[in-house]
Amino acid sequence: MEQIAPVLVLSTGRCGSTMISDVLNLHPEVLSLSEVFSFLGPRALFRNRLSGRAMWALCSRQNPGLQVLLSADRMPSEILYPFDDPHARYTTRDVPPILCAMLPHLTAHHESLYDELEPVVRARPRANLADQYRHLFGWLRERFQRRVWVERTGGSLAYMPRLRSLFPEARVVHVYRDGRDTALSMSRHPAFQITLATLDRLQRLGVRPLESTAEAGPVGSLLAPLFLTLVNPARMIRREFDLAAYGDLWSRVILRGQKLLAAMPPERVLELRYEDVVERPHEKLRQLAAFIDPSLSDDAWLREAARLPRPNPPKYLSLDPETQRRLTEACAPGLEALGYEA
Repeated sequence: MEQIAPVLVLSTGRCGSTMISDVLNLHPEVLSLSEVFSFLGPRALFRNRLSGRAMWALCSRQNPGLQVLLSADRMPSEILYPFDDPHARYTTRDVPPILCAMLPHLTAHHESLYDELEPVVRARPRANLADQYRHLFGWLRERFQRRVWVERTGGSLAYMPRLRSLFPEARVVHVYRDGRDTALSMSRHPAFQITLATLDRLQRLGVRPLESTAEAGPVGSLLAPLFLTLVNPARMIRREFDLAAYGDLWSRVILRGQKLLAAMPPERVLELRYEDVVERPHEKLRQLAAFIDPSLSDDAWLREAARLPRPNPPKYLSLDPETQRRLTEACAPGLEALGYEA
């Protein structure tokens, strides 16, 4: 089976990128890897060489950030593990990170796949982090008899420098949406409440990972878990930020990401606007498949996949005029960079 070079789907999160994972998951030749890095913890991208046993510990042991997220009153929709199933093996206290979304996204037999995967990962010799991930993703690709793996983690645009250094062979799909609706969705999601609270604390410690295109991740990856062990999780999740703060976060990530994307060869980047996908699903999903590889053209897949995007009118228009004004002002730099009207 001829392999296709891998693809990274990058986004700010809360912009429709999960939909892209879902439509690709329907394709018979694509291994759709969803939320791999969301639940592995801040250090999942900033390790050096590690053994197979250490790699499995990363995949199977909860980190402080995941523990905080799982303590939220509302379970994030990205978590696919069926805790309410009476036959479920795990609870929110002990569910392994790769069973939160990555494996359930691939199969209903996620626990069996988890058991199958353990000896494969643990037996690996010591290697650099990129090779450990390549082995994991490659094994799953072969296990499901797919030609290409496509990884999508919500919010991954903020980690683009590190992801590109780990997978320089990968091409990039950038999924984005009007920042005002994105920020509104962020404000209702516990992961982004945690993100703002963590960034606020890291900035007080002198770490500002979003202020340049330089790779500031290693420092933040060490301080963030420490911070998460020192706070009251319930208090952090319930901490209220002004909606404009989420707009500012979105805009800063977009501006940083656009600089990095502009430095890549144009043929290695696909810009995919959420509003275009829901308005013209056949056209935009055909474009997505062709970008991954022209050989992935599949009319049966396209007919099925095009049913998933649904019209979704802007929600920020329901906000009161003053809140709309402040949110638009916070989002304005990112909106301009992406070609939206502010």
